[in-house]
Amino acid sequence: MRAQEITFLKLVQGDKQFQVPLYQRTYSWGRDQLKRLWEDVGELVDQHVSGERTAPHFLGSVVLAPGQIQAGGVQRWLVVDGQQRLTTLMLAFTALRDHLWETGDPRGVDRVHRQILVNEFHEGLDHYRLLPTQADREAYTACVQSRAEAGGSDNIGAAYRFFRGALAGGQEAGDERWIGTVETVLKDLLSIVEITAESGDNVYRIFESINNTGVGLSQSDLLRNYVFMLLPKRGERVYQELWLPMQQSLGPKNLELLVWLDLVVRGHYKTKQSEIYREQQKRLQPLAGDEDALQREIAQLAERGQRFLRIIEPHREPSPALRAVLERLAAWGGQTHYPLALHLLDLVAAGSTTPDDAAQALLYVESYLVRRLICQTPTTGLNRIFMEAPKELETDRPAAEAVRRFLSGRRRRWPGDEELREAIRSKPFYWSGRPPQRGYILRRLEESYRPTEPVDFAKASLSVEHILPQRPAPAWFDLLADETEPNQTPQELHDLLVHTLGNLTLTGDNAKLSNHPFERKQQILESSALRMNLEIASAQRWGKVEILDRADRLTERAVGLWPGPTGGVKPADEEWPGWAELRAALVAMPSGTWTTYGDVAELIGSHPVPVGRHLGSNPSVIGAYRVLNADGKISPDFRWPDGSDRQPPQDLLTREGVRFDPSGRAHRSQRLTAAELATLLGKDVARQVSHDPLPDGEDAQAAERFRTQLQGHCPEALAGVLAALDFWRRQGGYVNYGRHEETSCFPMLDAGTSRRPHLMWPVAIYPVSGTVEVVFQYLKDRSPFDDTEQRREFLHRLNKIDGIDLPEAKLELRPSFPVRVFAEHGDEICGVLDWFVHTAALDLARRA
Repeated sequence: MRAQEITFLKLVQGDKQFQVPLYQRTYSWGRDQLKRLWEDVGELVDQHVSGERTAPHFLGSVVLAPGQIQAGGVQRWLVVDGQQRLTTLMLAFTALRDHLWETGDPRGVDRVHRQILVNEFHEGLDHYRLLPTQADREAYTACVQSRAEAGGSDNIGAAYRFFRGALAGGQEAGDERWIGTVETVLKDLLSIVEITAESGDNVYRIFESINNTGVGLSQSDLLRNYVFMLLPKRGERVYQELWLPMQQSLGPKNLELLVWLDLVVRGHYKTKQSEIYREQQKRLQPLAGDEDALQREIAQLAERGQRFLRIIEPHREPSPALRAVLERLAAWGGQTHYPLALHLLDLVAAGSTTPDDAAQALLYVESYLVRRLICQTPTTGLNRIFMEAPKELETDRPAAEAVRRFLSGRRRRWPGDEELREAIRSKPFYWSGRPPQRGYILRRLEESYRPTEPVDFAKASLSVEHILPQRPAPAWFDLLADETEPNQTPQELHDLLVHTLGNLTLTGDNAKLSNHPFERKQQILESSALRMNLEIASAQRWGKVEILDRADRLTERAVGLWPGPTGGVKPADEEWPGWAELRAALVAMPSGTWTTYGDVAELIGSHPVPVGRHLGSNPSVIGAYRVLNADGKISPDFRWPDGSDRQPPQDLLTREGVRFDPSGRAHRSQRLTAAELATLLGKDVARQVSHDPLPDGEDAQAAERFRTQLQGHCPEALAGVLAALDFWRRQGGYVNYGRHEETSCFPMLDAGTSRRPHLMWPVAIYPVSGTVEVVFQYLKDRSPFDDTEQRREFLHRLNKIDGIDLPEAKLELRPSFPVRVFAEHGDEICGVLDWFVHTAALDLARRA
């Protein structure tokens, strides 16, 4: 190979053509890369105009390999590497030429067009100095030819439009020499290292070597490159007829996913997505030299691509039964089911099963996913199960039966009817899966009523609502007091019931329902179009009995919608999954925290008594000593295993940082609630979106509601809170408010730019609850508070204020302090907020 440093003009001059091979990816530079290049050009222009000695700017390298030369034709060079910058500069010159045309410089137009863009005396494709891949060719030639469609919506068009805008803006700001200097810089002051291979060199090996050391081509790019290197005779036709349509219909990400799925459904289920190229290369290597066989392989992949497209875009599926279940799985979300779904569509295409049988098989897949979510079965190994399925399914029986038998395998954990019934009665469904999945399950349950006028869920704006409120008024606790068990408080009963499926519904009136008494909720639900809400409204009261009765009714509907595994009886020796979740939660607890038997019971869908009994019989469970009674005291029944020399639990907790009062009660601020335990386990327990702020400015009516509620529930804090909010505004922030009945308040700060906002808020103030949450859970994803030390500093500054005692162990959660602290320490809180704004501003300056 030869290497020389050369200017762009010298690189492209002469009767030559730079061909971007089929194995190259399409043009992909975006605005950020274009802007960086133009800034470099601008610096060179300014230096040149001011008379400074201007050193060439090194742009990078271009690796070329000699192509075929025909008599009377142009010298062809294959662009092995560097096509992105080469294409970018060509587009800059097309924009420059058109700018010169518009500014009345026909000689400049002719100069740029002939010197850079075209081979003047050649026609057809030989006319173009650069010939991109077929996918980019039409857009590129439109720019070179100044056709009306130049500057389209693709990356080629976007780059052309970027340069047109940059040239127009620069012309306005510069003097009469500016545009000529731009031309000089682009031609003569951008330095490129031209690396040319010798005839006979393995071009693809060069390309592969370069792009496996940091350029970052996708796995499908590498595979395409390899395949078409093996098709020297028919590559153009195969690419045009098979690969390009597949690439355009799927898009880059889905194409890469297809190439991986192609391996999985062939039985290579252990292949990682980062290993696609190597595995496919290994599979195709024996076909080298047989272009017929390679063409058949690409044709099969293209056909499989059409079937995959029906999975991600179910409206394309012609079978009504298959289309319906594919739509449901698409609504469920995720890619877990893709390998098995694609395998089933392959079987339908091959005539090995019917569309109806495949639809039934996918119903079992849906049931498997839904039941596991309701029962909160750990998702560990779930992807592997579906990757193994195509190879492991029995082939001597109908596909639906084979899928059901496969998923019913003992280690695959498909919950049976009894486990489903118990989970619906006791598990905190509100923390299961993702919000769209919870909404999907409730939607399907509503559809099971088969109403004569079904709700259009695509248009309806519905969200999940608690009937028994999350923060109930005293009247609700009076009702629950009649149903408590011995030694159980109404609050503990509430916590066990509130997030279960029997207490949840869908509504568009969350703000109206809120924590009102049931009688008021009845009036609202009676006007609902949902049958499940009318059923709830028909109840005379809403307590434990009604919630559990409804849970049992929903179970019957769930069993009808989502059939269970074969057999369906859980083995007697199989451990209840909740105990595994208990162990995971205790291990996740940070040092210096504690929790209660009731919190753990709420998390896993159990009861404090069996939780205490389980830990009492298994005291070696990691962190068991951190589970205390509801009053924060060590349980008198707690015992270490016989022969253990471990210290008493209180001594251990004290060493970890848990504080105890003289009566042996652990400090309440260091307690982890069930919601916080769930957060540590990665469950989705954040407040509903409608609780959290949106950057839509301050709402005067909401602000008045907030002030009225704060005045009514904590009047002594009103002046301090309002003064702090005024201080926040003076620092450049603004205030936003929540949309629920309790009008929460969020002091907002945009620590970003007009092009890239960076919203954050330090606290959320709840006037009725009387709490101020410090939102570390959100801040940990926002610079600079993604740095633990910055969050810790924020916590320490707050903790210096009397009345605030935030545990350091909650730096990823949402600990709170009483809003009444504002009454006497508002100025100190403002000091901490001032530090918060200053820290965010310094980070903005660093990122700018």
